[in-house]
Amino acid sequence: MKKTILCALVLLSACTFQTKHRGYVFPDDLASQVVNIKTTSALIEKIGAPQVKTMYGDEVWVYYGADENYRGPLAPTFTDETVLLAWVKGNRVLKTQVLHDADLPDVKIAEGETEIPAAIELNAIEELFNNIGRFSPAGMGQ
Repeated sequence: MKKTILCALVLLSACTFQTKHRGYVFPDDLASQVVNIKTTSALIEKIGAPQVKTMYGDEVWVYYGADENYRGPLAPTFTDETVLLAWVKGNRVLKTQVLHDADLPDVKIAEGETEIPAAIELNAIEELFNNIGRFSPAGMGQ
């Protein structure tokens, strides 16, 4: 009986329920607040600096926030995902769009590693000998 209770306690201790917020914490009425924003300074004041700015094409500022839910040994899940997109030209905000869970596509992460073209594959011994002489001794400041 003691072993059963001990096993039950160990299993229950692994079942933590925890939620962590990732990214921006948006207000509940985000869409109504950003619709009136017309300048980048007002957007930065209201929401903050963007997480990502596009490099090609239209300049789009991207803001993301989600709740990451931990349920014991199971993989974490994400809820309340929200993305704010702001199309920017100079100091003006041309258009904003708010996307929620249902609007976002499901992205599956591929298993394995992405191969790098023209990469050199070395085994452990080759890596060891390849690194000889590459590092300076501690305290040499080089």
